[in-house]
Amino acid sequence: MSLRDLRAALRIPTAEITDEAVWRERRRLLAALGIAPALALPGCAGGEPPPPPSAARITPAQARAGFATTEAPTRYEDVTGYNNFYEFGTGKADPSRAAKTLRTRPWTVAVGGHCAKPGRVSLEDLLAGLAAEERVYRLRCVEGWSMVIPWLGVPLASVLERFQPTSRAKYVAFTTLADPAQMPGVARGILDWPYREGLRIDEAMHPLTLLATGLYGKPLPQQNGAPLRLVVPWKYGFKSIKSIVAITFVERMPFTSWNDSQPEEYGFFANVNPAVDHPRWSQKTERRIAGSRGKLFADRIPTRPFNGYADQVAGLYAGMDLRTWF
Repeated sequence: MSLRDLRAALRIPTAEITDEAVWRERRRLLAALGIAPALALPGCAGGEPPPPPSAARITPAQARAGFATTEAPTRYEDVTGYNNFYEFGTGKADPSRAAKTLRTRPWTVAVGGHCAKPGRVSLEDLLAGLAAEERVYRLRCVEGWSMVIPWLGVPLASVLERFQPTSRAKYVAFTTLADPAQMPGVARGILDWPYREGLRIDEAMHPLTLLATGLYGKPLPQQNGAPLRLVVPWKYGFKSIKSIVAITFVERMPFTSWNDSQPEEYGFFANVNPAVDHPRWSQKTERRIAGSRGKLFADRIPTRPFNGYADQVAGLYAGMDLRTWF
């Protein structure tokens, strides 16, 4: 089977996509269950998670050790041709075809919430004076496939510090552009658009968290989240929100799209954890995108806790029950 044929075979048929009325009713039912403590689903209870531990900060040397890998990078053609970006369609090849309609200049980002210097800023002003750096990170998707990608970007912490978050900023919420004129998938009720994600403030400020503007030394293609996306390498890929138009400092754990839509399958924290399976498949192994000799996937390999970044990030979750707060 050719690579093209395999990609086509992996596309989700329209008939298999849950009708909007059904999933909206399902969300209402889950919300109703959430008000009864005895029936609450793990990882999505109405309360706040425990506060972050007072773990020792990692050293600059520990952080830098996570910025590179000896693993072979995934081919550029596969990184840009096999994507999840439902605003452009549910098939893996849909974004690379449809995303050409996305206009990435000019681009502005609205920053607000609990910070001393809120405002709407251009992409150029947001990144002004910050030196771009390349980091080779693994990206692990909840569906069980992974890539190794040379990302280009700036530390998210360097950007957030410019807006001077206050002591009430316990989380950072992010919002993706949702324009049906540019993003045909927004017209379908797959999710409650716009796409939203969030991190705890210490996760957002962690040295490994990258605000990416490119890959393989080139500007980000539209299908990969141009012009600005998050990369949080120890979490499943859906946390690495694309085409960001808003950043908000908030006090309570924010609404996030997949956790709201299917809380029993997608936790807020979404740390890569081989010991916590998705309800419909195991997370103990993963398939690296290989793209060689006509094969899209290489042989399965063991999934590593925190996607292999435990030395850098495990301290963020010391004492937390990672089966409850998955």
